[in-house]
Amino acid sequence: MRHCLTPLDFTTQELEQLFDLAADIEKNPDKYAHACDGKKIATLFYEPSTRTRLSFEAAMMNLGGKALGFAGAAQSSAAKGESVADTIRVVSCFADIAAIRHNKEGAAYVASQFSGIPVINAGDGGHEHPTQTLLDMMTIRQLKGRLNHFTIGICGDLKFGRTVHSLVKTLARYDDIHFVFISPPELRVPDYITDLLEEKGYTYEECIKLEDVITKLDLLYMTRVQRERFFNEEDYVRLKDFYVLNEKLMRRAKNDMYVLHPLPRVNEISVEIDKDPRAAYFKQVQYGVYVRMALILTLLDIHVD
Repeated sequence: MRHCLTPLDFTTQELEQLFDLAADIEKNPDKYAHACDGKKIATLFYEPSTRTRLSFEAAMMNLGGKALGFAGAAQSSAAKGESVADTIRVVSCFADIAAIRHNKEGAAYVASQFSGIPVINAGDGGHEHPTQTLLDMMTIRQLKGRLNHFTIGICGDLKFGRTVHSLVKTLARYDDIHFVFISPPELRVPDYITDLLEEKGYTYEECIKLEDVITKLDLLYMTRVQRERFFNEEDYVRLKDFYVLNEKLMRRAKNDMYVLHPLPRVNEISVEIDKDPRAAYFKQVQYGVYVRMALILTLLDIHVD
């Protein structure tokens, strides 16, 4: 039995196979429409979510399976004090695979230790968000035709952003990538991420102003300042509008510099950017369904001829 707790659970070759499968699902949806007939996914979401939870449920339904679960800790026995370990033991009796989102780092790992079914980490605190990284990677591959030889700017909350941490660690297995970290000092990327890049010989730079670096970027990964990660409202209010990507800034960017965002957005990307052909964040959402379909098939070891 295999779990997906971090993107590093897969080799780069396995990731390519996963993306190839997702691309085939996109082209031939009918071929996979009954691949999971009789199967069920449990979505155990202790934190609020729109895209990720519904994407997992849509993925299983598109494969012919069904979904069950809860959309908040208050709607589960966690409100009565039940542990993650006991919850996953119980859910293993009902479902064939589980996706778990939790506010505590390491919760998905704990679940995997007690589970009788494959566990997918759908986000654990400020630590990891592996399936977001998988869909980010597929989006880059589909738009750029490659997963190497580019400069990527990552902007916003780099301290608490689990999507950022997962993406950087995964991209740091591909050739010739230069990272540009753009954030206010309070939200700079953690040292363990930059230490990893230095250890592996990757180049990176850190800056505060997006306008200083946007002209040299091949990709821009925007993130929101996450209210739920702050200890006080004052700091959040001070930093929440630190970056706003607008048409004026986009005019300075390359014609093929795509903008990605894990969503939800707040104010960090102006709605006027949505009509720009370089805006790829809603494409990411669609690719997320295909990638999660491919991941479900892979973890359940289901092959479609």
